[in-house]
Amino acid sequence: MKSHVWRPLIVVICIVVGILVFRLFYVPDDFGSGKAGFMYSYHRFSAEDDARSQLIKYRDTGKQKMHEYCAECHGDEVEIRTEDLHGIIACENCHGPALNHPDEPEELTIDRGRGLCLRCHTDLPYATSERHRIPGIDPKEHNVDDECVECHDPHNPRLEDM
Repeated sequence: MKSHVWRPLIVVICIVVGILVFRLFYVPDDFGSGKAGFMYSYHRFSAEDDARSQLIKYRDTGKQKMHEYCAECHGDEVEIRTEDLHGIIACENCHGPALNHPDEPEELTIDRGRGLCLRCHTDLPYATSERHRIPGIDPKEHNVDDECVECHDPHNPRLEDM
């Protein structure tokens, strides 16, 4: 073969060898292989131990039913929330993780800003997605100078007693 064929071929072979050598040192030994061979997905067995050792930040997920942890002290709010569509949202989605929940509720900082509500309630023109089912507003027009909690109870926004 002529040199114009060999030169690109040698470059490609060097690139492939470089990638394989890099993978040899970079990819952990327990990645992607199971007891019976290929695991059908990207998986590293030692990651399971890493995950088990992580500190749990959120309390209303996993084995405990949603709202159960919060209902121990905040039963009235949880009861109001579960009557409305917001009942399907874990308390910690808005209030943050319960990991550092203080013993004194007065010390807990609660975000009452518009941005928190607008994460879900900004009107988006996605008629083909499930997002169009969430009542949305145009944040540039709807009560621009007011916080949402001035007019709406965040635990049940449809309540009229605010």
